[in-house]
Amino acid sequence: MKIVGKTAAEIFDSVRTLAQSGQLGPGQALPPVRDLAASLDVNRNTVAAAYKRLVTAGIAVTQGRLGTVIRQREAPGEQEGSLPDSPLTDLAGGNPNPAWLPDPVAALSQRPGRPRLYGEAPVNPELEDYARRWLAADCPDEFEVDVTHGAVDAIERLLAGHLVAGDKVAVESPCFLTSINTVRIAGLQPIGVPVDGEGIRADALEAALSKGAQAVIVTPRAHNPTGCNLSEARAKALRRVLARHPNVLVIIDDHFALLTDSAYRSIVPPSTQRWALIRSVSKALGPDLRLALVASDRRTSQRLRLRLAPGTSWVSHLLQDIVCACLSSRKVMQRLADAKLDYANRRAWLVDALHEQGLAALVPADGLNLWVPLSHDGQAVVLGLARRGWLVRNGEVFCVQDIWQGMRVTISNLDQAGARRLAQDIRRSLDELASAEARVG
Repeated sequence: MKIVGKTAAEIFDSVRTLAQSGQLGPGQALPPVRDLAASLDVNRNTVAAAYKRLVTAGIAVTQGRLGTVIRQREAPGEQEGSLPDSPLTDLAGGNPNPAWLPDPVAALSQRPGRPRLYGEAPVNPELEDYARRWLAADCPDEFEVDVTHGAVDAIERLLAGHLVAGDKVAVESPCFLTSINTVRIAGLQPIGVPVDGEGIRADALEAALSKGAQAVIVTPRAHNPTGCNLSEARAKALRRVLARHPNVLVIIDDHFALLTDSAYRSIVPPSTQRWALIRSVSKALGPDLRLALVASDRRTSQRLRLRLAPGTSWVSHLLQDIVCACLSSRKVMQRLADAKLDYANRRAWLVDALHEQGLAALVPADGLNLWVPLSHDGQAVVLGLARRGWLVRNGEVFCVQDIWQGMRVTISNLDQAGARRLAQDIRRSLDELASAEARVG
């Protein structure tokens, strides 16, 4: 293995080829700048420029005094979703209850669309009008509206439009699984910011931004996995923090907006230059309707539209027609109101059942999940529940740096009797672990 080249571009190409061929493996250190410059008989600045480009391209990473090393290859981590072949009662998938999802074909049949051709406006005018009415109260006075293939697609496109590989992104910890994967696969560095019962902590966000985070992703309501909502006091504290960092990209993932009664708390101060508020339809209308509405400042919208332009990668107008038909249907909106109440009841059933067993969930909570803090190793409790027929998520998979001992339970299909059985089995699993520890001790 030998690095060659006389210019920064040639050295960059040489290292990239060695990394792609496996001759330079993940974690392997590159020669110090001084040593490589001497061996190639070039100026140190030439090597430094090549190394900087390798870091920007996501091929290498700088580790302070340890020098520059080849970046570890990122693989998708644990994924959201159900396990259809599992014999266990699935409380791990994070899915809505299919019984509450409207029939999109029936909704569209009431308002058939028309064929669209290349060059049409990427956003249906009717959907844009709806979005502006819905989003206006929660956005600065001037904003643009775009449509993406769901909330995760919006986050990925926003990060790609503003950041480069190696940049740091502040994310909630525990964090939505797909957000963690999206950040890591893009070659970005997630910085975990702890979440408590009032949402993402302002002091920890300040620390992350002071470490150089270029963007922050915040869930204002029905945080996944904990279910917590931002309090007014916490939102105010976050606005103060972000006001001191006006160039940070602020991404708000309000994914549960169609199904929540919790108040929306804005965290965007007037000084923020780059922001986006995302509202998906996946939880309310179905995960397969890959569509989210995005409000943002004009410059952020312009960057987003570069990758959502007519004739390239716009969101299907047929999908937009379906969403318009659903959101303007009294029958569908009544169905969503009923679903909202149903999910609230299911959360309450589990909270009450846990309380009967001397256990607690993180409350107040909203959304499709409840977080159950644990005093024992989460994986051991999850395995104990699996032996009793339950599939839940170990809280560790949602954490970025520090580990929260707990588990996430999806409540969307959990009835009252099931909630009681689950709470009893959690208690039995914890008691077994305590007895085993006592015997060892």
